[in-house]
Amino acid sequence: MTTNQASVPIITWVQDGGERSALWRSANNAPAPKNVVPADDFLTADDAYRLAAQGTALLWTGDYHNARQLLSAMARRIPAGKKHDGGNVADAFYRYRQSRSHRARMLGLLLVPLEPGPAVALRRAPDIAEAWLEAAGPVESLEVAPLQDVLGAIGAHEWRRNGVYVEALDAKISPHYGTFAPIRSEYLDLVAAADLPARDLAFDVGTGTGVLAAILARRGVKKVVATDSEPRAIACAVDNLRLLGLAGQVEPVLANMFPAGRAPLIVCNPPWLPGTPHTLLDNAVYDPKSRMLKAFLAGLDEHLEPGGEGWLVISDLAEHLGLRSRAELLGWIEQAGLTVKDRLDTPAKHPRSMDRNDPFFAARSREVTSLWRLTAR
Repeated sequence: MTTNQASVPIITWVQDGGERSALWRSANNAPAPKNVVPADDFLTADDAYRLAAQGTALLWTGDYHNARQLLSAMARRIPAGKKHDGGNVADAFYRYRQSRSHRARMLGLLLVPLEPGPAVALRRAPDIAEAWLEAAGPVESLEVAPLQDVLGAIGAHEWRRNGVYVEALDAKISPHYGTFAPIRSEYLDLVAAADLPARDLAFDVGTGTGVLAAILARRGVKKVVATDSEPRAIACAVDNLRLLGLAGQVEPVLANMFPAGRAPLIVCNPPWLPGTPHTLLDNAVYDPKSRMLKAFLAGLDEHLEPGGEGWLVISDLAEHLGLRSRAELLGWIEQAGLTVKDRLDTPAKHPRSMDRNDPFFAARSREVTSLWRLTAR
């Protein structure tokens, strides 16, 4: 990944009586802070929290491990979202997301300097070269980034290196930074078990890591065209399909939605919740105004071969949270000129569906993931 430094914001701060400056870099595309002050090992967590609450960013100049401890201490001081205990669940979920977004913004104000390598220019900093290159690209001069982004890049690198075992493939998928890890087996198992309408061609719309395309290929579909609008996702899918030995069977294509032409099977696992994404990973969870879901349904008829099927893989969590009704979904299917041929359901099995401490346990515990088999009328 290359960086056009002319388009990168510059942040400034005063240190040792003089003005300093550096390029701003955020792997999550957060805006550059306007007010930056230097901070070191003598700054207390209470003072750090107070400054961050006022919107002041803290450029760390002390020990790296002390910066990590300070970030944890700041996090403990930020009020957690309240558990939903009645009333309008959609409003409660919106407030919860707002509180989580506020928390992320505050913690994103603890900054660290980066230097060519890439490396964190602090005492006792770990080697981040591979992780940061994967997440944000090379560092060619002094830059400043949120410590949260650095930690996220390190964590994503570990996910990528270790991989995620997918039972339906009997193999591992390696998610890249910014692509959603296929850790929930329910939707994968549905695609692995549903009766195939044909085996010559399939489209996988919004492929992400390429996991659904790989499952279809392993099931004997001769050619799968896998699209995604994110270059990160396409690069991730290419790597995974190569490692799985499916590069000649699956073709990843950078496209907004559907590839050109028609297919007897078109699969889509859109983001399951209507909402605005705040991070790269949020793009796999939140679909603003259900745009991708609606676009898939609206475009399905003109891309399906006669007698073909569109497989919509989606959870009903949005319904339990009051964000979308079943009637709305059925209405969009009807408006698109589609018919529900069948629906395969499976209950949620992920840890949050069983966590009674989750603020929305009542909704999550009733979640059902479905594979809707859709045909043109």
